[in-house]
Amino acid sequence: MDADMVKEFRYRGRTLQELQEMSMEELINILPSRIRRTLKRGLGEERLKLLRELKAAKDNPSGKPVKTHLRDMPILPNMVGLTIHIANGKEFVPVEIKPEMIGHYLGEYAITNKPVKHGTPGIGASRSSLYVPLK
Repeated sequence: MDADMVKEFRYRGRTLQELQEMSMEELINILPSRIRRTLKRGLGEERLKLLRELKAAKDNPSGKPVKTHLRDMPILPNMVGLTIHIANGKEFVPVEIKPEMIGHYLGEYAITNKPVKHGTPGIGASRSSLYVPLK
């Protein structure tokens, strides 16, 4: 087996090209149940507007970045390759959509909490920190 062979992406037995050519009804049938339910209930006006913006961004890649607050928008095959700025409550986090993300929500890739990095206590942080020698 050659070392330079790249494994082709497949989602439930279908290539990315096949997924992009599918109709929405065919695509809904192979997605996970939670995403299937979201899509069957219909995409609201906000989500349809986002899809139109993404289509325009794909046609004109040098334009302004697509920003969204729609963390519960499912990732569809036609979004692959785009960079979407997703709100996390404080800022917009740029997320590049990869084929492996199909069938997940946008919000899963923009973490909303910052990992805690513990350092030395500051003055007045606790009773014992009053006795920490200053450098």
